[in-house]
Amino acid sequence: MKLPLTPPDQNTFLQRLLSQQPEQLAQLLMTGIGPCDAKGQYLHWDKLRHLNPPAGMTPELHWAAIKMARKKLSRSVPLYNKNQQAFSYCIPDTLMRHLLWISEQATGSIEADGVVRDTKIRQQYLISSLMEESISSSQLEGASTTRRVAKELLRSGRKPMDHSEQMIVNNYRAMQFIREYRYEQLTPLLVFELHRILTEGTLDAADQDKAGQFRTSADDICVFSQDDVLLHVPPKSVELEQRLQAVCDFANALDETDDQFIPPIIRAIIVHFMMGYDHPFVDGNGRTARALFYWIMSRANYWLMEYISISRVIRKAPARYMKAYLYTETDDNDLTYFLDHQLEVIREAINDLHQYLSRKMQEQRESENVLNRSSLQGRLNHRQRALLEHALKHPGHEYTIREHQTAHDVVYQTARTDLMTLSDHFRLLRKHKIGKKDVFIAPADLNRIISKMPA
Repeated sequence: MKLPLTPPDQNTFLQRLLSQQPEQLAQLLMTGIGPCDAKGQYLHWDKLRHLNPPAGMTPELHWAAIKMARKKLSRSVPLYNKNQQAFSYCIPDTLMRHLLWISEQATGSIEADGVVRDTKIRQQYLISSLMEESISSSQLEGASTTRRVAKELLRSGRKPMDHSEQMIVNNYRAMQFIREYRYEQLTPLLVFELHRILTEGTLDAADQDKAGQFRTSADDICVFSQDDVLLHVPPKSVELEQRLQAVCDFANALDETDDQFIPPIIRAIIVHFMMGYDHPFVDGNGRTARALFYWIMSRANYWLMEYISISRVIRKAPARYMKAYLYTETDDNDLTYFLDHQLEVIREAINDLHQYLSRKMQEQRESENVLNRSSLQGRLNHRQRALLEHALKHPGHEYTIREHQTAHDVVYQTARTDLMTLSDHFRLLRKHKIGKKDVFIAPADLNRIISKMPA
C-alpha cells in the first residue's frame, strides 16, 4: 500500500501568500469554495492534487480554500493523538445526507414490511446476522474458513478445529456479550472482558496470557500493510490506561446538552476509530473496535444495526478502510475521512439487508403457499414451519437438534421435540443415526410429500 501524501502545511502556505502573493490571499479570502469538491466528495490532498482546480487557482490554493471552509465547520472532541493534539470532525452536506438516511432507516422503516416486526422471525434474523458479523469480522482479520463451514460451526455448537474457527466462535460469543450488557456503562473492565472473549485461544503461544490486558512496552506493536509498509505507530503503552478511560467516557456521554450534542452514530464511529488508532492490545484490536461500534449503537437504540454486518462490507475493500485511518492521521486529525467511509459502509450494509429481506420474503411466501395448501395448516409451530420452509428450498440438507436449538434460541428438549415430531409423526424428515447423534435430512420430494399428506 502506498502511503498518502501529507497535505501542505496551511500556516506556512498562508504566510508565503501574504509575503509573496497578497492578491492570491485576497482571492482566497473571497472564494465561495466549500469543504468538498464539485462532486460533493470530502477528498484528501493526496487525491485532490490530481484534479483540475477552479479557474485561476493552483492545486495548493484550491486546497487552502477547502481547508478554510472545513475549519469553519470543524468541532473538536475530547480525544487526542499521541502528540496530545485534539481530533476533530465536521459534517458537510454529504455526511448530513448519510446521517439522515441512516437514522430514518434504523428507526423502523423496515417494520412496515411485517417481516422483522414479527418477534419470532425477528429472532431468526438476529441470530443469522450475529453469525454473519462474527464470520466477516474474523475473515477481515485473516480467518480462512468459508461462510458455509463457519455457519455450520456456529449452528452445530461443535468444538472449533483450528485458529480460524476459534476466531469465529469468539466473535459470535462477543456479539452475544454485547447484547447482554448493552445498557451498561462502558468501562475499561468491560472492554478487557470483550477483548478476552474475542481473543481466547487465538493469540500466539507467547501472548496467551495477554487476552484482556494492555500491551506492554516489551510488545513491539506497529501496523503494517500486507506488503510490509509501516502504516501506523500507536501511542506508548504507558499512556493506554488514561487513553482507554477517555474513550469510555466519550462513549458513555450519550445524553449531552444540545450545544454539545454528537449524534450517536458519529460517537460510535469515533470510538471505532480510536480503538484502532490506540491499538491497546497485542492482537484483536480491529475486532474489538468493530464490536464497540455495535455496543454504542445498541445502547442508543438503533435496533436495525443488530441486523447488519459492517465487516462484510469492509472486507470487500480493506484498503479503503485502512486509508480512511491514514487520511485522518495525515491531515490535522480530521476524523471526517473515517466518518465518511464508515457511513458509506453502513449505508451499503443496510441496502444489503433490504435486498436480503426482499429475497427472504419472496422465498417465505412461496414456501408458505405450499404449507398453507396442505393439511399441515395450523399443526406446526413457527420453528417447524421455518425449518420446512428452508427444507423446501434445500433438498438433502441435514439438520441437527443442536443447530435447530441455536437457530431459534430454545432449550435442547424443545428443539428435539420439534425435529422428532417432523420425522417420527409427520414423516417429513428422514432421521439417521451418525454415531450417537441424530441427523434429520430433507427429502428431495418434500414438496410432493407435503401436498399428499392426509388431513
